[in-house]
Amino acid sequence: MQMSDTRRIEAPQDVVWAAILDPEVLRQCVPGCTEMTGSAEDGYQATVVQKVGPVKATFKGIVKALDMDAPNAVTLSGEGKGGAAGFAKGDAKVTLAPDGDGTMLTYDVEAKVGGKLAQLGSRIIDGFAKKMADQFFQNLQDAVEGPADPDVAPEAESQEGRKKGWFKRMVS
Repeated sequence: MQMSDTRRIEAPQDVVWAAILDPEVLRQCVPGCTEMTGSAEDGYQATVVQKVGPVKATFKGIVKALDMDAPNAVTLSGEGKGGAAGFAKGDAKVTLAPDGDGTMLTYDVEAKVGGKLAQLGSRIIDGFAKKMADQFFQNLQDAVEGPADPDVAPEAESQEGRKKGWFKRMVS
């Protein structure tokens, strides 16, 4: 399955680049991620818990940053095994381009699943994969620029109790 989209992030390109390679930001952005360690150079070890239809599994895997062209493009390539549930693997080609005071982020995702997950049918899997990709990039946007609704900003707390948009404030 393949998905692609473009979104504008209200932050300079170098801030978005730093965020997309930061293991703590990635941990917060990947839906269901309970652990993310490592670095862009060596790869990230990740643990993700997800429920797809009737199948719930803990995936352990690795994410690598490939074809890095700082701060313009990177391919995030991941593969995880979920025991009896099967496996999931995919690549996300991410391109960043300056857009005034912000950054245009474009992504092309290709994902594959096998095992019990593949038996659920392409409609369920495709819908779930699209939801995961959209949620990841929305979470990245929120981590960098904060919530879209400024009235929510003072109360908007992440799971660690930090306000959304913390990464942009940290590197600015």
